[in-house]
Amino acid sequence: MQIDDPAMERLRRDFPGHHIWRSKRWDGAPGEYVATLIDPTAGVDATVMQPNPTALRKALNAEAKRARAKGNGR
Repeated sequence: MQIDDPAMERLRRDFPGHHIWRSKRWDGAPGEYVATLIDPTAGVDATVMQPNPTALRKALNAEAKRARAKGNGR
């Protein structure tokens, strides 16, 4: 099921180096917000999970900073 989530759409637009999606809990309810790295210049960790879009945005900004510090980022 596709959920109309404007915050997730903004995350997808702002972080194209990650596949942004929403996990599903054991009971079928929406779970955590997940970012899977698809462009190694965009981050360091392969997967980042956070409970809400604001926390995921903060984590992905930190990932971008880590990638730049390692010389991975642009």
